[in-house]
Amino acid sequence: MSLISLKKIEKTYYMGDISLPVLKGITLDVERGEMVALTGVSGSGKSTLMNILGCLDRPTGGEYWLDGKEISKLDNNGRADIRNKKIGFVFQNFNLLSRTSALENVIMPLGYTAAHLSEKTMLEMGRAMLERVGLADRMDHEPSRLSGGQQQRVAIARALVNHPQIVFADEPTGNLDTRMSEEILRIFNEINEKDGVTIVLVTHEMDVAQSAKRIIKLKDGEISSDTVLRK
Repeated sequence: MSLISLKKIEKTYYMGDISLPVLKGITLDVERGEMVALTGVSGSGKSTLMNILGCLDRPTGGEYWLDGKEISKLDNNGRADIRNKKIGFVFQNFNLLSRTSALENVIMPLGYTAAHLSEKTMLEMGRAMLERVGLADRMDHEPSRLSGGQQQRVAIARALVNHPQIVFADEPTGNLDTRMSEEILRIFNEINEKDGVTIVLVTHEMDVAQSAKRIIKLKDGEISSDTVLRK
C-alpha cells in the first residue's frame, strides 16, 4: 500500500460568485521511502498541493489516503492530529522562534506530541538531532546568531525530532547560497537513505529537483510529467 494516494484531487477557491480552480483532478501515488520533487512555475498549483498533502488544507473534491487512512474529510483537529503524529515540515523562511535557542526550537514539537516524556528525555532527543545535522556546538545559539544554512539545519532537526513518516520541504534552499543549498540537500538525501523517511521537496528550481529520485511537474493544476530519475 502506498504511503500517499491521491484520487482525482481538486481544489477550487471561491471569491463571491467567481470560482478559481487551482487543482484539477490530481491522481498520484507516493511510496514509502521515496524522495519526490514537486515542481512547476509560480501558479502551477504545487504549493496548494503541498498544503493538502501536509494536512494544512483539505481538497474541494477527491480522496486523499495517507498511510491507509482516508483523511480528506477530516476537520481541523483531525488534520492537526495527523500532522503531529506523521508529518514534519521545513520552510523557506525557517520559521524559528527568534528569542529561543536552537535546542528549544528543536524540542518544541515534543510538547504537543510527546508530553508524556520527561524534560530530560526531550532535551536528549533534541541534542541528538542537532548533532545529526552538524550543530552540536550551536545548541544554545538563538537564530539571530546563526547563518541561514545553520537555521535551516535547526529547522530540519525540528522536523525530524518526532520521527515522522514524511517530511515536506517547501523551497528549503530558496534563501541559501549554492554551497549551503548542496549541504541541505545532502542532509535530506541522508535521512531518506538511512532512515527511510519519505521526502517531498517543493521547488521551482530544477537543479534542486534533480536531487530527488522522482520529479513530478505541475502545470495549470494538473500533472504534466512524472519522471523517475533513480530508484
